[in-house]
Amino acid sequence: MSLTELFPAVKKLPRADKLRLMQFLVIDLAQEEGVPLLAADAEYPVWTPLNAFDAADTLLQMLKTHRDEA
Repeated sequence: MSLTELFPAVKKLPRADKLRLMQFLVIDLAQEEGVPLLAADAEYPVWTPLNAFDAADTLLQMLKTHRDEA
């Protein structure tokens, strides 16, 4: 089946099937490229600004500098 034949068929699919098709294509392409995918049973660190005191201090200093220059 050629791509020009595939487009009308994809267009007729329900939304949920289109999303599943997109997921399939992304996973397939990532595997071909050797890109590691997120695993459902793994834990991943997520950064949060909670307790990011250095970042808050840097922002405060920038705001003070900006206010003093104005």
